[in-house]
Amino acid sequence: MPGPRSLAYSIYERRLLAHLDHARLPRHIGIILDGHRRYARESGLPSYTDSYRAGMARFNDFLDWSHELGVPVVTAWVLSRENLVRPESELNPYFEVLGEFFGELAQKAQARGERLRFIGSLDLLPSELVGAAKRAEDALSDGDASRTLNIAMGYGGRQEIVDAAKDLVSRLASEGVTAEEMATHVDADSLARHMYSADVPDPDLLIRTSGESRLSGFLLWQSAYAEFVFVDVYWPAFRRVDFLRALRDFTGRSRRFGR
Repeated sequence: MPGPRSLAYSIYERRLLAHLDHARLPRHIGIILDGHRRYARESGLPSYTDSYRAGMARFNDFLDWSHELGVPVVTAWVLSRENLVRPESELNPYFEVLGEFFGELAQKAQARGERLRFIGSLDLLPSELVGAAKRAEDALSDGDASRTLNIAMGYGGRQEIVDAAKDLVSRLASEGVTAEEMATHVDADSLARHMYSADVPDPDLLIRTSGESRLSGFLLWQSAYAEFVFVDVYWPAFRRVDFLRALRDFTGRSRRFGR
């Protein structure tokens, strides 16, 4: 039997759901899974591995919540390119947990009707982790999918723009465009077509947990007109009620798209 606190949250969730304008829900949500290590320290967990596993379990919950509300695209930042300079003692447990999670992801993603894509500098990551990611991605490559899940790993927003520019210049050169003519072929639309996930709409809503009020380079190009919600709780403690509050705030805003 649920306790008074759980019952109160359940009632509050139902109230939030009842007042959500479903016609204004985001088509694409970006989420920064931040605060694993601080969660471990403040919760007295014996190791970071425990908080990483709790975070991946919560990530799966989040994907279920997004599916229930019909959100077509989720992009989740699980590891930044900049974080790859951290000590192996911090990174290796996370790599292990991510590999475990990817091994279980395909079946759950298939049930949610998701296609899966990994974006970022995967070449900088351990081969075992990249192998687990590719196997999950390949398992969902056949058939139709109504939703897209992008997992940003070894990702940096500046690097994405650099890679897009390189890809665009390379394509133009292969088409015989001269150096003198090349600048006339480069504009916002042509560059956007070379971003990692150019086939999905730009994010409408970006959420970051752990109380940090910055994007740290997440989807720099695509977030030009996104709405931001910064949540105080650490990612492993992120609740459905926190998600619904973020959606309530988003649907209540008047979006101007730079105008």
